[in-house]
Amino acid sequence: MLRISDITYAVDGRNLFEGASATIPEGHKVGLVGRNGTGKTTLFRLIRGELVLESGDISLPSRARIGGVAQEVPSSDVSLIDTVLAADKERAALLAEAEHATDPARIAEVQARLNDIDAWSAEGRAASILKGLGFDDEDQKRPCSDYSGGWRMRVALAGVLFSKPDLLLLDEPTNYLDLEGAVWLENYLARYPHTVIIISHDRGLLNRAVGGILHLEDKKLTFYQGNYDSFVETRAARLAVAESEARKQEARRAHLQSFVDRFRAKASKAVQAQSRLKMIAKLKPINTPQEAALRAFSFPEPEELSPPIVNIEGGATGYGDTTVLSRLNLRIDQDDRIALLGKNGQGKSTLSKLLSDRLALMGGRMVKSSKLRIGYFAQHQVDELHIDETPLDHLRRLRPAEGPGKWRSRLAGFGLTANQADTLVGRLSGGQKARLSLLLATIDAPHMLILDEPTNHLDMESREALVEALTAYSGAVILVSHDMHLLGLVADRLWLVSDGTVKPYEGDLESYRDMLLARDKPAAKTEAVKPKKVTRESVQALRAEVKKGEQRIEKLNEMRDKLAKILANPELYEDARRGEMEVWQRKYAEVMDGLDRAETLWMTALEKLEEAQA
Repeated sequence: MLRISDITYAVDGRNLFEGASATIPEGHKVGLVGRNGTGKTTLFRLIRGELVLESGDISLPSRARIGGVAQEVPSSDVSLIDTVLAADKERAALLAEAEHATDPARIAEVQARLNDIDAWSAEGRAASILKGLGFDDEDQKRPCSDYSGGWRMRVALAGVLFSKPDLLLLDEPTNYLDLEGAVWLENYLARYPHTVIIISHDRGLLNRAVGGILHLEDKKLTFYQGNYDSFVETRAARLAVAESEARKQEARRAHLQSFVDRFRAKASKAVQAQSRLKMIAKLKPINTPQEAALRAFSFPEPEELSPPIVNIEGGATGYGDTTVLSRLNLRIDQDDRIALLGKNGQGKSTLSKLLSDRLALMGGRMVKSSKLRIGYFAQHQVDELHIDETPLDHLRRLRPAEGPGKWRSRLAGFGLTANQADTLVGRLSGGQKARLSLLLATIDAPHMLILDEPTNHLDMESREALVEALTAYSGAVILVSHDMHLLGLVADRLWLVSDGTVKPYEGDLESYRDMLLARDKPAAKTEAVKPKKVTRESVQALRAEVKKGEQRIEKLNEMRDKLAKILANPELYEDARRGEMEVWQRKYAEVMDGLDRAETLWMTALEKLEEAQA
């Protein structure tokens, strides 16, 4: 169990935590959320003991091992598989000792411990983790020095997962993963046997891999049972009540102050006026924490072009003499929203570069609208910004005929403030750099926007703002992302990049996710079953089951609404009632889980009834 007790910590004179407390039960999977800059990464460093608290205490069980991803795996000649195996320090030390030990008793102890930690299956476990993160058998034998920084970060993640610490701290673990790797990680973390705390802005990960949310806001920590969607719902109810109470209190304050202002000078009313001043002083402020302002994106609107804007017949492309993609028969219209699916290395970036004129066609035919303008955003472009220049300098170079007012207006349209406009890019946050790169990619009002992992470094509010901007945008969107929430809200067509070509994927994102999870599982043997004859009695039984399901859902909805009202009471969140709050949150989570199961059972019964009546 992790206990955070009344901690206080400041950076450069600014308090990040003031009397913050929280308890994470052993074995829980928890998402740590909060606005950028509130101190989430700092909390990880405090838990690891890298920083010293000003007051308070953070405690773990004795001998508990804490693990997290190193900043980067060194560029060494050691193979990937050996790098991951070395991450389990105890196993490595025991194996080394086993080679040189001479004392029979110690040899027995070492062998017993190696057996306890399942040391002999270690290579298979390490290989399985690396495979899940995108490295095939041949890749695992290659040295780390063969890979770029992003791929080495995957090796670092594989190492910490393999070592199985008692408390696993992960800071934005999906930023260097593709969709396939992110889906694998979600599934792995959901089955991880120890405690996990994840800093993430990936809504899908926070909904599927965790069972609790630790919210950092106003220098305090609040623990919520349930996934991210449950947290949003519970917190929205709290906010609504807090804002209502704050408005009532402000009206009362104004009424009392009005009396004081009117009668303070009158001797006959002086006592009453002083009494009301004391009442005003006693009014305890009601905190109404606000969601971060939605820092919207403002994409310029292109003129409409005749369809199709891109058409490829029998196309092929690649690098040098090497063909990566062939048999391309693709059409893109201006109203298309297309997500590219497929493992890393299959050619998603290659297709993006072909469509954005960064690669030439090696065969076949490609026709584009003569007026077509294309915007292209990729993560490497964020790293290629001029770090010794300001955002204003970037626009000055691209739009020299425009004035400072227009430049600042453009930056404001992408959520970059006046102060940030004058700040050197090297000192901007990752999210601010991403906003600047998106502005530069869309400055010419493109008819087609190609986005390769646009949400890395964007916080939750910025991701929602990006969804809104893409929904309103009137150009075509080609999207590569590991964020299934973003893909689900934006894309209406799916293209699968695999086996050297690109084809439409007929299923939806959930079916694709299921396919990925089932890919390595052996197919279950099934025997042909002769369909049973549908009888009148079986139809009636199914109707009764459907009705029973509807009644069950209705009751659970009533229980949910009652619990939501209880959780909306701001007094419940006072420190003295923390235990009671956790009980109600747990009950709410149990009801939501029951409601989800009840709806699934009802839908299953309904489908069976429809099949029986067909």
